[in-house]
Formats: sequence, C-alpha cells, structure tokens
Amino acid sequence: MDTELVELLLIEDNHHEAELTIRNLKKSKLANNMLHIDDGEEALDFMFNEGQYSFNEGKVFNPKLILLDLKLPKISGIEILRKIKKDPRTQNIPVVILTSSNEVPDIDTCYNEGANSYIVKPVNFNDFSKLIGDLGMYWIITNKQPNPAMEI
Repeated sequence: MDTELVELLLIEDNHHEAELTIRNLKKSKLANNMLHIDDGEEALDFMFNEGQYSFNEGKVFNPKLILLDLKLPKISGIEILRKIKKDPRTQNIPVVILTSSNEVPDIDTCYNEGANSYIVKPVNFNDFSKLIGDLGMYWIITNKQPNPAMEI
C-alpha cells in the first residue's frame, strides 16, 4: 500500500481485536486505505518517516484517523499519543483511544495528552461491530479536518 494514501491507521497488537476492527471497517466500506500496525515503535516510524518507512525524507504521514490501543509492545500508546500531539505536523490528526482499560488514570492521562476520544472496547460482539462502524463513519466521512502540513 502506498503509505501516502493511508486514511486510517489502526495501532493494535491484539490480532483478534485488530481482525474484528478491520472486518467491521470493511463492512462499512472504510478500510480501503487502512494500515494496521501492531507495535508502538513501528507506529512512530510510520508517522514520522523513520526506520523502514524512511523513504520520503522530510514528510510525515497524516491519516484522517488513528485508532490507538494503549498496551503495545516496545512503545506504549500513551507515548505515541504524546509524540503525535506535540509535533505541529501531526497534532491535528484525530486520535481515538480504543482500549480495554477503564482505569481513570489512563483516561485522564490520554485526555491530558490530547486524545480526541477515549473508548473502552465493548465485550459484546454486536456492540463492538456497531461501535467500529459508527466510529469510522464519523471520523473518516463526517468530521472535517484542517489541511495537513506534509512538508517539514
């Protein structure tokens, strides 16, 4: 996939939950330009054009939406959120925390670091399916974003 076309970035290390999310986004016709990454370090490499993604020097990638889990290998979701929201090139990208954590400190930290939404994953499959469809429709289709600054 051409990384410049990525509209939705799913950062989730649980492959079962990622598969359910992707399936529901496809059902809503929102997964055509989606990329799934399963570790925090790779996610930051993608966002900031580093490591295996360092082929367009001077650019950052600005998907329309990032769905971000908190518990990730190598670099936590909270650290990813901090870096995205502190960089002027990426700070306007909506970041929705999609996690199983219902812990108040996690919720507070995420909002303090600039999360646009914090959603606890429903246990019920039908509820989860509806949530993902609604979430994608709002953030990818309905929500209007400022023009991304692609150049450094």
